[in-house]
Amino acid sequence: MNFLKGHLDHSKKMKKSLSKSVSVVAENMRSPEKVMCLSRMGSSFQTRLSFMRSLTRRISREKWKFEKLRFDLDENGYGTSIFAVHLPERTYSLIVFTNYIDPEMRTDRVVAEVWDATFNLFDGIPSEKDIKRLADNTPKQEAGRFSPSELVLARANKSLRLFEHVVTSLSEGRQPDMDLLASVGYLMRTTAVYGSGKFGCADREKISDRPEAKGAFQIEMLAVYLFRWFTIELVEYIAGKRGGSTAVNLDSEFSRYLGIGNATGLGMAPFLIKHPVLIHNWVSARETALARVISLESHTSSTMQHFREILDKAVEHVAEWNVDDEQQTDRILRLRKDLQKLLNWCSRKENVEKPELWKRIFQYAEANFSLEGQELTVSLLIEPHGELVDDLTDSMQTSLGTKIDPKMGIKQLKKLLEECFDWALEIDFDYRENQRRFWYYSEEKLEPRFGDRYSDPGAEQEMPLAVARDVYMLHKQLINFSADISVGRFLLLHPEFRQIVRRIQTVVRFPYAEIRDNIIQSKTRPIDLLRFKLAFFGASKFDPKSELWTRITMFQGAPLPGQFGTGQSEEWAFPLKPRTEAA
Repeated sequence: MNFLKGHLDHSKKMKKSLSKSVSVVAENMRSPEKVMCLSRMGSSFQTRLSFMRSLTRRISREKWKFEKLRFDLDENGYGTSIFAVHLPERTYSLIVFTNYIDPEMRTDRVVAEVWDATFNLFDGIPSEKDIKRLADNTPKQEAGRFSPSELVLARANKSLRLFEHVVTSLSEGRQPDMDLLASVGYLMRTTAVYGSGKFGCADREKISDRPEAKGAFQIEMLAVYLFRWFTIELVEYIAGKRGGSTAVNLDSEFSRYLGIGNATGLGMAPFLIKHPVLIHNWVSARETALARVISLESHTSSTMQHFREILDKAVEHVAEWNVDDEQQTDRILRLRKDLQKLLNWCSRKENVEKPELWKRIFQYAEANFSLEGQELTVSLLIEPHGELVDDLTDSMQTSLGTKIDPKMGIKQLKKLLEECFDWALEIDFDYRENQRRFWYYSEEKLEPRFGDRYSDPGAEQEMPLAVARDVYMLHKQLINFSADISVGRFLLLHPEFRQIVRRIQTVVRFPYAEIRDNIIQSKTRPIDLLRFKLAFFGASKFDPKSELWTRITMFQGAPLPGQFGTGQSEEWAFPLKPRTEAA
């Protein structure tokens, strides 16, 4: 009830607008039924609350110091590198191993056994003994042995065509072709970034009380950010070795435009179902931010100017967003039309001079735009109001798990189902197509897969992710039991429902915790789950390669280590292709 504290002094005008009660802000929150359906989740965009954005704000605010500790590479860029970042209370080190790959061994698939680069984020500064141990294990990835001093384990491959083009251009004393650079957007792409106890690395509990780790995925994002810095240094180093005195470094705007690519598949999807309270906190923060903004009765000339600037930037950004996927291309074309409508609306004096501007923009988008247009408008509305919303990033994590209350009566449990999971009970799971798909782990790599229940083997090894179906089956079973029996007694007789009962009893307090859709129906698009999570990370330029995986770009447009505090903008939403003489 006190979440507006700290913002009321921003200005007298904002103070007056925010004198509304918290209940009015709550009334402007979008409903879970609206927000947590797959079609809207699959239309998500980054916001200023996204994890990469909150990380770079902390870097700037706390004046983190960056240092290249080791760059021990041969002329082809193969060897060991250590890049450190010094925080107010501690140091983290990125340890990178680069090596040659036989072309026949090159693949981005999870079955790969070798990569252009493998790396760890190390807690502190590694000793020579640590470096030797990691040199023996990091290139092996899952097959290696790691310790709690390693916080992240990851690997990446070059974008071969662009990497070689940039090296050749710089070695010959000229900048790379901007159109080619923009068509890819990164020199290297990660194919896995593991943290939180994977393969012997440190458990989340080791770092959870550190200020820089309290937000979601901040340590993993730091590893990717440092690796992005490494890729710029690497390409300039190889160009220097090849071109000697003729070679030049990348134009600073080119460097900033380059991000880190990522190929994301089904491995990311189960996380959203397995961590319902955390997902609630992510969505609740974003929806609270939106509600705070559209609850403002008035606006200032500075926030309106900021909104127009970010809208203009978004128009250009979307114009530069091109993919091969036909369905996503159609959505992008519709999005461009939506943004033009918004520009036209905002150009009318009678629209922007009335009270409740932000709410009216939101309502206009809801009534006239595609889902992508609506969700991009949400991002645009939040962007100019950092003083009002940035504190919400502190709430986007949790240590709370699910827990059974065995004393609860069956009558109360049934009531919870019917009131809070009515969306699941409306699905007919006796209809075959509503449970055609199933999720399972592959035997070879223990990675999630998405099978057809009626044609693929392995349905008996199904992962417990079908929440809607399990709720439906539980409700059917509860009808057969007396109302005065306890949950504990019921579960002794039907232990197969233990997991779903535990979940129900927990998430009823967290309205955004559940995906309010059937994720095992025949028409489910896993890519909707991937985009939802990646948008919260702060990803851009979603490039679907099928309904099962996508490529994205991370930290594109973010300041590089030497660019913080230099007067350049440290907010980097909707990065644009540089307009320089070199281009």
